[in-house]
Amino acid sequence: MPAAFLVIPEWQGSVSSRAMSHADGAHAIHGDLPSASTVLVDVPMEAGDALGTGVQRYSALRRVRERTADALARATGTPIAIGGDCGIALAPVAAASAAHPGEVAVLWLDAHPDLNSPETSPSGAFNGMVLRAIAGDGADGLALDGATRIPPSRLVLGGLRAIDDGEQAFLDEHGVTAFGVGELADPASVVAALRATGAGRVYVHVDLDVLDPSAIAGLSYPLPFGIGAVELVAVLKAVVEAFPLAGASIAGFTPASAELAIDDLPTILRIVGALASGASSAGR
Repeated sequence: MPAAFLVIPEWQGSVSSRAMSHADGAHAIHGDLPSASTVLVDVPMEAGDALGTGVQRYSALRRVRERTADALARATGTPIAIGGDCGIALAPVAAASAAHPGEVAVLWLDAHPDLNSPETSPSGAFNGMVLRAIAGDGADGLALDGATRIPPSRLVLGGLRAIDDGEQAFLDEHGVTAFGVGELADPASVVAALRATGAGRVYVHVDLDVLDPSAIAGLSYPLPFGIGAVELVAVLKAVVEAFPLAGASIAGFTPASAELAIDDLPTILRIVGALASGASSAGR
């Protein structure tokens, strides 16, 4: 099936001073996506409340998850979510897991593991808890349940270079496969790690801060020594050639202005194209 694009301008998962720029980034990418196969998810403007969960802006995040799930239920192609912050991946992973029970591995390409829980997070930002919630651990209404969660044995992370203590403890406890930037640049190693999970399909998430800041300027958390754009695209192409794509997401674009967004869009669209090339083979 062809790609079905969902633009989700969620910003509430970030507590960065540039949090709302995540919405600007999503809208900037939206303009270059095919209109006939793109849906814009309505994200509330209000910040939302924690409601005692330990997750900042929890109530708004719940609403975005519900609205995204509704949009996914109407999608007719392989979903590629465009954000926004990394929280946009939550509903698409749940949908992919429900559609293909026990088959899906998640490849999480990010400078950060996003494996904190409300108890370990130093900030309360859901941006840093998303993958932990996907593994089934987190606040009610955000953590995936037993039928849709992705167990740690089917998680593969790449590009890490900023890890909190609670995240490292999770990685160590569960023996999660995690590649540094140098290892990530070898597509064959990434494909081999995904095969070792036993999964038949792969969901791919790209936080753009996996890239080196020299490759893209519009990042709220730029970290040096990331992967290059050419190397990242090579990894994505190798993965979607080796596995049917269960879904994908791209997050973390925070341009400082509309004019500066234009400079980064060619790199982002190459990433979108690499993932969309796997959509047609998703029914294999």
